[in-house]
Amino acid sequence: MSRALYSLVWYLATPIVMAYLLWRSRRQPAYREHWAERFGIDGASFGASAREGGAIPGARPLIWLHAVSVGETRAAESLIGALLENYPGHDLLLTQMTPTGREAAGQMLAGRWPGRVHIRYLPYDYPHAVARFLARYRPAAGILMETELWPNLIAAAAQRGVPLALVNARLSPRSLARARRFAGVARRALARFALIAAQTEGDAERLRTLGAARVIVTGNLKFDQIPAADLIALGRAWRASWQRQRVLVAASTRDGEEALLLAALARNPDPGRLTVLVPRHPQRFDEVAALVEASGLVLARRSQGTAPDATVDIWLGDSMGEMPAYYAAADVAFVGGSLLPLGGQNLIEACACGVPVLVGPHTFNFADATEQAIAAGAARRVADADEMIAAASGLLSDDIARARASSAALAFSSMHGGATARTIAALLALLAAP
Repeated sequence: MSRALYSLVWYLATPIVMAYLLWRSRRQPAYREHWAERFGIDGASFGASAREGGAIPGARPLIWLHAVSVGETRAAESLIGALLENYPGHDLLLTQMTPTGREAAGQMLAGRWPGRVHIRYLPYDYPHAVARFLARYRPAAGILMETELWPNLIAAAAQRGVPLALVNARLSPRSLARARRFAGVARRALARFALIAAQTEGDAERLRTLGAARVIVTGNLKFDQIPAADLIALGRAWRASWQRQRVLVAASTRDGEEALLLAALARNPDPGRLTVLVPRHPQRFDEVAALVEASGLVLARRSQGTAPDATVDIWLGDSMGEMPAYYAAADVAFVGGSLLPLGGQNLIEACACGVPVLVGPHTFNFADATEQAIAAGAARRVADADEMIAAASGLLSDDIARARASSAALAFSSMHGGATARTIAALLALLAAP
């Protein structure tokens, strides 16, 4: 596919794009906000708040960092700090594509680096929109996280002389197979990056197969995420107040998985076990609450300030930005997106909190980290929901095995750190001198 044809598809799909935003906004009203930014128009002119980064930057040069959603935004935290420390004369423009990513950025940055970080949406990949975005902000350099290959954006940056880096880059075998169908566009996009810093050698090799030339391996920035001390303290306070014998956290569950988990819990009752259920997407909180109530299990909700007493089976973690607290309250964690063929979710955060992890059979989006955690004894793979509940029950009832897995999780998390330092060293060689 040529880039001209790719651009034509974008323009023809504009009604679908608008309909998609409206459809998503039915359950997540934030999708109705900041539409102008999605088409490259200055968000500050439409009431951007101080919480979202304050006024549009003036004379200070900008480094632009794109983190598409929640996981990438949180992974970027250590890199943001390193960039601001190494470039005290620069501000940072942080862009996302999802409201949850934008909200996570606001929470993460609240009270930190005041006036230096500005949050916006990255526009959709229309030629005119990305050109307007780059002309407005004039970044000194652009840094894209993980798998963000937008051909028009990358071409427009090259035309304006904006050096680009792809960091924490990953490309699964499944993604490589899909990308090969558009190999020409992908190859041209990858060739324009001045630097590609991959998570693993496997990611680097797949990127090279697709046409990337300048690829180094720096590790996974997620290993450098340090759970916030106040959230760890909050989770431990919850646990002390619950006075429950055993706590299982089912984290980042996806559509279809909760029904499987609730059925398995009903088939394997344990009056001493509290299950904390934390759906991945906030727009599904009420839907999951209704599923719990329909299952006959007793529900309490974090958002209602209801602490789970001895009668509660499920405590619904319907809050944003508190995942370390949920893990700190757990004896064992299941990381979702993995019972169904959805690719899994990040298990590194659970390991950093010292929680033994269970995952389902489908972890292709986080294949390397998952296999490394299993090999280290920090995680275990299960075939289905019933096997997950059985494995969790075994760990919950075996203090020695659980303590061994907890120690392995902490060791696994700490031994893979250092990606931020390696990434910033590569970026310092790319960016203009501070």
